Amino acid sequence: MSKVIDIIAQLRGLNGTLPKREQHVADYVLANLETIAYQRQSEIAKGAGVSDATVNRFCQSLGCDGFKEFKIRLAQSVAVSLQYLGGQGNDRSPADQLVAQVFGALVDTLNTARSQLDGAALQSAIDMLADARRIVFFGVGGGSANVAREGANRFFRLGIPAEAHADGYLQRMIASTLERGDVVFAVSASGTPAELLDSVAIARQYGAATISLTKAGSDLAEACDIAIGVDLPEDHDIYKPSASRLAYIAIVDVLAAGAARRRPERVKEYLRRIRTSLVPLSTDVGPKPIGD
Repeated sequence: MSKVIDIIAQLRGLNGTLPKREQHVADYVLANLETIAYQRQSEIAKGAGVSDATVNRFCQSLGCDGFKEFKIRLAQSVAVSLQYLGGQGNDRSPADQLVAQVFGALVDTLNTARSQLDGAALQSAIDMLADARRIVFFGVGGGSANVAREGANRFFRLGIPAEAHADGYLQRMIASTLERGDVVFAVSASGTPAELLDSVAIARQYGAATISLTKAGSDLAEACDIAIGVDLPEDHDIYKPSASRLAYIAIVDVLAAGAARRRPERVKEYLRRIRTSLVPLSTDVGPKPIGD
């Protein structure tokens, strides 16, 4: 059996199919998820009314080598799962209340980010990006990958070749093609993904400059030439969108606006060309977002 990662899902999937005594253990574990990780094997056996050997067989039925591995994997699973189990999942707040909650969280996060931003680091990043021959945005996972794509979307409009990549293998390959004059812009809320750390190291050995937008003091921040570090808390409401992602996009907008002002005439010409290319698609020639 392949190693199980989500113990809770495995327990639910096997519920009712386990031997009778092992099912007693499963019922006891599911009923005591918040405390089970702190209990010894003998305590679980006593709580379930079975022997220690039955508890060990139960662990093996779940795909673990034994009780020790079960405890480790259960602790990991419970740590991230409890916030999604139970609670008021059917709470139906009025739309206007949801607007206040979501927008309020965003405003709070933006203000937190604003108070943490280092003006000198921002200016250094703007100067580096404005002079870049090519900018490659790297991000992994949903939030950071989307911020990276938005970065490429903002900077190509300034006449700077810009692209975004979320695949770890492709990031490494792209990084190996970069050289002096190119810039890697790595985005990560945690600052720990090995893919980004490896790609930054590869790019730097060939002379490319590196910028990170990430958690202050993280491994990624330390690995880059310029680190824009912010430490943004996530809302405990699991249904709200990640406000930190939107704050990251706002920071990218600040950098793009700064880079545009470093090369105003060229940027105005590129924006004019882009807007003109879209005229045949719309009869509205007034001010509007470029690209709709």
